[in-house]
Amino acid sequence: MHIRFMVPGNVRHGSGGNKYNAKLAEHLTALGADVETVIVDGDWPVGSPADRQRFAEALDGGTTVIADGLVASGAPDEIAGAAGKGTKVWILSHMALADHHDLEAKALAAATGIICPSAHSAVVLQARHGMRDVVVARPGAEPGEVSQGSEPKHIVAVAALFPNKSQTAIVYALSAVQDLPWTAALVGSLDADPMYAAEVTAAVEHYMLQDRISVTGELTGEAFEDQWHKADLSILLSRSESFGMVVTESLAHGVPMIVRQGTGAVEALGDTRAGAALDVATGDEPAHTLRNWLTNPELQQRWRNNALQARQHLQGWDTTAATVLSALGTKPQSLL
Repeated sequence: MHIRFMVPGNVRHGSGGNKYNAKLAEHLTALGADVETVIVDGDWPVGSPADRQRFAEALDGGTTVIADGLVASGAPDEIAGAAGKGTKVWILSHMALADHHDLEAKALAAATGIICPSAHSAVVLQARHGMRDVVVARPGAEPGEVSQGSEPKHIVAVAALFPNKSQTAIVYALSAVQDLPWTAALVGSLDADPMYAAEVTAAVEHYMLQDRISVTGELTGEAFEDQWHKADLSILLSRSESFGMVVTESLAHGVPMIVRQGTGAVEALGDTRAGAALDVATGDEPAHTLRNWLTNPELQQRWRNNALQARQHLQGWDTTAATVLSALGTKPQSLL
């Protein structure tokens, strides 16, 4: 089966969507599909007329297309035109568009099918547009070496520095427990939103925590693994999150996790009890949870044990790819 996989060219940092797309393409290939990844440049999610024309041309002639929702959801006419010529166009919607409700609704209606990375994101999409048949293909997790931890405890927050990711709230919470021993690292792109990255850095300086909180920028390879190797706890306070792949990445290293209630990160954490989901909207303070964890060795050990247990049961990317291939009407070769 030939699949043309169309991804946005204007997201250049290591986003969860980019990582999902790359891993899905890799494992679709491993299961026997012929995957052609096409990077579509443009000012997405809507793009200029020229951007949408390039998208239409890339759609033309593709028997089966998976198009990232960041590109496809703002181009309903192009989706409808390709479908009318016999192209099967599946929209991979990582997260519903914050704006452009009507464009997204038309694009989804014109598509052959819709894929979401979590039940949470599927429910959001269904609530916005009344969509019924959405395929949920949850992200996989790659095995990671078990964290050795640190003394004092080391806390990591892995996400590009965006307002939605709430790193300033993490800095504030850490400032409230600076009487206790710990170190922390904010690991993620500083270029995705330079103004917000500067705000986060200013917050670290305001609370005089430069010696305890490192703002590392985006890390890869050995430098990134070193952060997991040292980590005792991971935290993700995004206001919205389709799934939160860093949650399963954290569990893959045996590192427990604090997430925000009402986001897809809760689904990623599941019933592992390897951390906590905070209802920040009703006053569940991250600083209180951090203080409780930092001063309670029994809680630290329980969360750690639960993370190590969860690590053994994480879904692989082969399952994600098999789910997608099944939706597209093709059994993976390994299942034939």
